[in-house]
Amino acid sequence: MAFEHAQAAIDVASEHGMVLYQAMATITRGWALTEQSRQEEGIEQMRQGLAGHQATGTEVLLPHFLALLAEALGKSGQAEEGLRISEEALAVADRNGEGYYRAELYRIKGNLLVSQATNRGVSRAATGGKAVFESEPAMFLDAEGCFNQSAMIAQQQKAKSLELRAVMSMARLYQRQGKKKEARQLLTQIYDRFTEGFDTVDLRGAKAMLDGLSEEVRI
Repeated sequence: MAFEHAQAAIDVASEHGMVLYQAMATITRGWALTEQSRQEEGIEQMRQGLAGHQATGTEVLLPHFLALLAEALGKSGQAEEGLRISEEALAVADRNGEGYYRAELYRIKGNLLVSQATNRGVSRAATGGKAVFESEPAMFLDAEGCFNQSAMIAQQQKAKSLELRAVMSMARLYQRQGKKKEARQLLTQIYDRFTEGFDTVDLRGAKAMLDGLSEEVRI
């Protein structure tokens, strides 16, 4: 549906010469493609849209759209490039004061750090080096800092759903480090604060993670 609406927006914007809206819709269409496992095509469209957006000279919503690209790059195995884009997005947000997506920016940066550290650790382990978490401790610590920063910003903005996402990312990191009880406790604390929205993607994911962690702790 996102792809279809983005395409419709592109058609209208193109007809009326609305360059900025056409660029935004192109980014959204590209993001929708990446969510359908068409990473290469989607990322290329997102880059085209971002180029059109930046050509207008405005920065409105730019951190949000850069974050979408950074996350897509991470999912396609390009964590290093994703980190560069996430840093650019944070710099733009700090410069223009557009802070509504800063919690997500830090969460995405943290996930990219985890991916990059894991990739490096696996490569070293494959050649007889240290285990994953032993080989890149500083990067995992930086990732944890990003998740904490994300949760703190979300709390300040009273954005509970974004706080949940940050906590879920932290819980995944703890789970991978073998700290399953800590992960479950952390996630339970915020999950229990929700009174509605349990059919949303984030809360369904949180419930599935909690169920899995509870089972692992019992074992």
